[in-house]
Amino acid sequence: MIKKKIILILIILSFFNSNLLAEIKILAKVNDDVITNYDLKKESNYLQILNPNVSRLNNNQKFNLAKNSLIKEIIKKKEIEKISDIKNKDFKIDEYMKNFYKRTGFNSKEEFINTLKLKINYSLDEIKTKIKIELLWNELIYSRYVNQVKINETEIISKVDSLKDDLEKRYLLSEIVFKKKVNQTLEETFEEIKLSINEVGFANTANIYSFSDTSKFGGKIGWLSEISLPDNVKENLKNLKIGETSKFIKIGNNFVILKVEDTKIIKKIIDREKEIKLLKDKEINDQLNKFSKIFFEKIKLNYSINEI
Repeated sequence: MIKKKIILILIILSFFNSNLLAEIKILAKVNDDVITNYDLKKESNYLQILNPNVSRLNNNQKFNLAKNSLIKEIIKKKEIEKISDIKNKDFKIDEYMKNFYKRTGFNSKEEFINTLKLKINYSLDEIKTKIKIELLWNELIYSRYVNQVKINETEIISKVDSLKDDLEKRYLLSEIVFKKKVNQTLEETFEEIKLSINEVGFANTANIYSFSDTSKFGGKIGWLSEISLPDNVKENLKNLKIGETSKFIKIGNNFVILKVEDTKIIKKIIDREKEIKLLKDKEINDQLNKFSKIFFEKIKLNYSINEI
């Protein structure tokens, strides 16, 4: 009797799995790596955790976001694997995850895990692997380009020395970093992005159009002091109210649209060495982010990407 029950269970499981397999479709390939509709569902749900506004997009928009996100991740992973073992790479990942929970609006690891269980989603270990890929990618970019970073230390020191213990304005900003589309004028690309902002909001438009690493988080940059901003950015922000967006601002070879999420004025006591270090670190990160975008677009050409 027990043997018959086992056989019956196996038949049922076999039937269930065959139905499940029949529903899984390959929708894209990066070299030999496949992306299925199931992968896209998981990635879409994950992106909605990073930016809840994604839930307001239609299914086709969610599909494209998830697909582009996975294509980018696969390429990064393949490049990293040429020089490093992702599984055995030692990171203080749990310490990093605390900041990740906070950035995504969760109070604890348990709250985050419970949210994962509500929909088809990645396991916590899978998410840690995704984050490892990003951290290792940053390491790769640093090792490759750090010697090309140029810092005007005299200018930074002069900027800090001009400060006094006084009130300081800070901005909570989000960004959309973009390039002019090939078959459009810059103004046409800008108008297309503005239309998207009006239709689906700034955060979702950042997901769709921005190629900055902040795009997965709806373009959120965080709090920045006014002193750390380039003059052309400060000029564009000074008359904006909370909730308003800037015109497009040229930064290097790219353009950025900024949204003022909030502002605050704080009493600032100048710590000269600390301020110099903060400005240096920001400039280094900004330049490495530019190198990261350039390098990714270059290596992407080496991959066969087929979308079905």
